[in-house]
Amino acid sequence: MLLGMPGVPAQAVLGFLAQLTQQVAPVGMVLVVESATGSLAVAGLCVAAFSVGAGVARPVQGRLIDRRGSRRVLAGAAFLHVAALIALVAGAVAGWPVWTFAGLAVIAGAGLPPISVTMRFEWGRRVAGEGRTAAYSLVFLVQELAMLVGPLLFGLMIAVASSSLALGVVTVAAGAATLAFSRALRGGQTPGARDRGRVFADRRMLVLLAVVLMHGGVFGALQVGVPALAAARDVPAAAGVLVAALSLGGIAGAVAYGARSWMSPVEVRLVALMLAVGVMLAPLMLIGALPVFWVVLCAGGMMFNPALTTSSLLVDEFAPGAQAEAFGWVSTALGMGGAIGSGVAGVAGERFGASAPFLVASASALLGAGLAMVLLRRGRGRG
Repeated sequence: MLLGMPGVPAQAVLGFLAQLTQQVAPVGMVLVVESATGSLAVAGLCVAAFSVGAGVARPVQGRLIDRRGSRRVLAGAAFLHVAALIALVAGAVAGWPVWTFAGLAVIAGAGLPPISVTMRFEWGRRVAGEGRTAAYSLVFLVQELAMLVGPLLFGLMIAVASSSLALGVVTVAAGAATLAFSRALRGGQTPGARDRGRVFADRRMLVLLAVVLMHGGVFGALQVGVPALAAARDVPAAAGVLVAALSLGGIAGAVAYGARSWMSPVEVRLVALMLAVGVMLAPLMLIGALPVFWVVLCAGGMMFNPALTTSSLLVDEFAPGAQAEAFGWVSTALGMGGAIGSGVAGVAGERFGASAPFLVASASALLGAGLAMVLLRRGRGRG
């Protein structure tokens, strides 16, 4: 079992702490920048800049990990991330020009430490075959926990201090955890030149990225749809509880998927999981009672991390010798899909009502399942 291997439990804990800013940074930026400038538009621009920076940097970070190993990349990223966020907080207090906030947000996003990418790269090398299902499930479990707990801790800190101080403290703590995580990596070997490959040498990688793009579209649509529905029902406070259903479902799904061995082909599983997401989310357009809505949302969320885990297994097959860079491209596709899904869901919700974003989410998953079937057909052709 992966958790029984030397160093893995410590890496999991440190990786959890290192990823606390993944959700806290965007939320903190909104609070800090809006308070300093009085403009929600500027705050939103900073969050968008943060996302762009992270999306552009992920493949570059992955390529460097493939060629130079994880430790130096993590250390450099942590420095950029922490320095930019601390500078943003200081600039907000000192009244710096508005344009500096967007620039610092780009740098903070570009320096967001690639913890999930590193975990998949490092842990994937320590296990073989179906053992990687458990390894990648653990990666997404750790990430999901960080994304759930981080904002809660941040909120508690704001209650006893200011948002600027809370963001600064969480940022420094996550940066320190990133450095500790990098030191805890076993060996930290640099891959040899003979092991290096090209991400897109196998064209199936492009199809896989398209599937992941659709998966991101599901996330993006739900991020718009859930709070919009809560507001339309005149219970905006329920948004947090409903969003938590997705995280709880994601945690349960990661645990269940990684706890057993799977005999079915990986491509078949990806099709089935994306199809399950689409089918499970479709009823959300019709459900009236919020408790039932919560249960269905949680059930749909249980498929999310298994689908991401399965996509990671295919990366190993499609991009041998370049997995870290390929994982970076997967992260970028997921983020781009989230942005597209949010935009489409916002337009759909405005024109057709608060239930329309859930149609967008379901349709994105079903389209992803259709794209995954291309991989299935190609896989059979190779056999």
